[in-house]
Formats: sequence, structure tokens, C-alpha cells
Amino acid sequence: MKEINTNRVDWRALWASGDLARFCFISLGILLHATNETMVATVMPAMVGEMAGVQLVGWSLAIYELGAIVAGAAAGRLVSYVALRTNMMVAALLYAAGALICATSPSMQLFLAGRLIEGLGGGALVSLAFVSVERLFARAIWPQLFGIMSAVWGVAAFSGPMLGAIMTELLSWRWAFGIFTAGGAAMALASMIVLNTPEATKPQPSIGKAPPFPIAALCCLAVAVVLIASAGVDIAPLRSSLLMVFGLAGLALFFTIDALKPRSRLFPSGLFSWRTPVGAGMTMVAAFSVATCSFGVYGPLLLTSLHDIPILTTGYIIAAESIAWSILSILVANAPPRRERLIIIGGALMIAAGIAGFAYTVPAGSIPLILLCALLQGGGFGVAWPFLTRIIVSSARPDEQTIASAAVPTMQRIGYAVGAALTGIVANASGFSEGLNREAAANVASWLFLAFVPLGILGCLAALRASTTPGRTPQAAG
Repeated sequence: MKEINTNRVDWRALWASGDLARFCFISLGILLHATNETMVATVMPAMVGEMAGVQLVGWSLAIYELGAIVAGAAAGRLVSYVALRTNMMVAALLYAAGALICATSPSMQLFLAGRLIEGLGGGALVSLAFVSVERLFARAIWPQLFGIMSAVWGVAAFSGPMLGAIMTELLSWRWAFGIFTAGGAAMALASMIVLNTPEATKPQPSIGKAPPFPIAALCCLAVAVVLIASAGVDIAPLRSSLLMVFGLAGLALFFTIDALKPRSRLFPSGLFSWRTPVGAGMTMVAAFSVATCSFGVYGPLLLTSLHDIPILTTGYIIAAESIAWSILSILVANAPPRRERLIIIGGALMIAAGIAGFAYTVPAGSIPLILLCALLQGGGFGVAWPFLTRIIVSSARPDEQTIASAAVPTMQRIGYAVGAALTGIVANASGFSEGLNREAAANVASWLFLAFVPLGILGCLAALRASTTPGRTPQAAG
């Protein structure tokens, strides 16, 4: 593509050159991944009713996120050795294969295998979408294209729960995954036609030697999440405690190995040290990502089991959380720097209030109050996250600012994977280990959110520390 020397996007020129079609195409990968990620909550009640396996509900998100983390880290490196188009085709086919397994699975165990394959394909598609912008488009218009990709993610987060609810109500939950099977297959076929430029059809080695793949660290992470999730499948005090301890030790080993490998590291130095805004900020990201999984994983299942609330209604509530995130993020985007501290702390308090509020509203079954908690939780993320990310990146060492910018979403995904595994432990220990019934659901609803209130408090303390600890300014960091 001809280099553009202004920050203004000439959409007609993009359309005439075919680059606009290519951009829309690569954005489809984000749409497929994010929609699938958020859809599973609203199809879960029908799935569990058909296949049983309520003890494994927490695995559905944990295993998907784990696959996405591994594939996302790999895809950015593979394009140095394998053509972008080939990478995109393989990722889309993996995604389609995983969705097909989910759509046809006779048991929850096989469904989880499909979710892992889906996560691998979806995580690679997202990573390749960002790589594609760097490889195929002029640097001058990257901010506009990345902004559109963020909007696509917001649309997907909204449409996922709605798609799952509508397909379950009208046809079957299996058809929801059937749509993604067709979408992944169509994307793989279209890659041959759309990605036809030299930049897409030939490997493009990175400047200098490509960083090594963090295989040891990611293996530790995978084993740790599986151990934590396994601790909640069949609750037994000694066995579950040992699995939990080994899983947490595996997480600690993952972060230790990452810190010892500077060329392949995923996170900046001083990751959880509260002496710097980077450490406190990343602690806030980790704490809130883990603490907010409960409603997204179990909310629709609890509401339909306890209060016979229609699946479509639960879809609206989860979608409202995503809408609040997007809208409030836009509304506060231009706030002056002097209000940054108050905005971050205010967002953290909103998230914590939503977590604590669910502990009362879900057992009570009040739809308006449940919706309010969802809006608080999603809106809190929307308010705090842009400013928190800016603090983390600007306070990082100059040679680690690129790592720091990528570390926030990576930590968020790890938090979701660990949080989903932990919600499974709490839910099964509270009653779901005996199966799905109204009495078990009532007990689970009481404990599932209270168990994560301490992490919500930790997130608020980390927010206070991150916004008050002296650090580098953006100017000084540059």
C-alpha cells in the first residue's frame, strides 16, 4: 500500500486499492473470537440441561482463555517464519474445527476439548489481526484502524450473549456453535482471495533476531490453571487442597520463569511490586480480572435455575455490562490528567460494588438490581482501564514500554482463566458437585460472589497505590 503522510484516512483510496476489504476481513477474526468468548454464558443453562456436567462449567472459560493466551503469544512470532496468509488460514481452520466439536459433542468433556481448540484458533486470529495492521497498512493510519478494531471488539462483546440467547431460544445451543463453524471455515477460504499481497503471502522476518517463544513459562501457566480447575471438579479436602497449592505454586513459577527470560518475557519487571505504579497497576488488573468472572460464567445458569428468568433476559444483562464498559470508556477518554487519580479510584470502587452487589441481588432475583450491578462492574472497567493502562505504560522502563502495553490484556486473560477455574471450585464446594438443582443453586449464589469480595478490596487498594505512587511521566519515559 502506498504510504500515507497524513493522519487522515482516505477511505475511498483504501476501498479502491482493496486495502479496506482486507482490513474488514482481518477484523472478522476479532469478531469471531470475542463473540464466541462472551456467548458461552447464555448457552450454558441449555447445555448443562442436555449434557449434565455442571461441575465443569468453570472450565468452559478457563480452557478457552488458556488456548487464546498460548496461541496469541505464538502467532506474533510465527509470522516471521510462515506467511501471514498461511497463519490466518490455519488459525481459522482451528477455530472452525473447535466450534464443530463443540456443536456436535455428546459430553461436557468433549465440549471442553473443542473449547480448547477454539481458543487456540481464536487467540491466534486476534494476534494476527494486530500483526496484519502492522504489516499491511501505512503507519500513519494505525491509530484509526486500531480504534475501529476496538469498536469491533465492543460490538462482539455485546452481540455474543445475545446471539447465544436467541439461538438457544429459537433453535438449539448447538446451532450457535454451528454458526461459528461456518464463520471459521469461510474465513479460511476467503484468506486465499483477500490476503493476496506480497506482504501477506511471503514470510516477513522481524528486524533483528525474532524473540524466542516462552514455551517453559506458558507450559507452567497451562499446568497451573488445569491444576486449579481440577481442584474443584470432585471436592475432597486433601486432594483439592493439594491441587490448589500446586496450582498456585505453578502460577508463581510461571511469573518467576517469565522474569528470568528477558528476551521472551511477557511482563515488565517489578510485576507485582507496589513500590511502582507498574506493579500496583498490574496487581489491580489481576485482582479485578479474577474477581469479576463469577457472573459471566455462572450468572445465567443461576438466574434460570433459581428464578426461571428467560435466557434472553440474562443475555440482555450481560450485554449491558459490555455496553457500559464501551460507553463510559468513551465518555471519560478526554478527561484532564489532573482527574486521572480520582477516575481510576472511582472505577475501582464501581467494580468492587458490582462484585459485592451480586452477592445480594442474584439470590434475591431482582432484575433491576442485577442489571445495576452489571452496569457498575462493566462501567467501572470502562472508566478505569484506559487511564490505568496509560499509567502502567508510561511508568515502565523505556525499554519495557512495549512489553507493558501488551502485558495488560495478557494479564487480563490470565486472570479470566484463573478466575474461571476458581469459580468452579467455589461453585462445586457450595453445592454443584452434587448436581444442578434449585437448592444447590441457592447455596452457590450466596457464596460465589462473596468469595471474591476480598479480591475486589485488594483491587481497590491497588488502584489507590497505582494512582498515588510516583513514577515516570510519559515525557520522561520517552
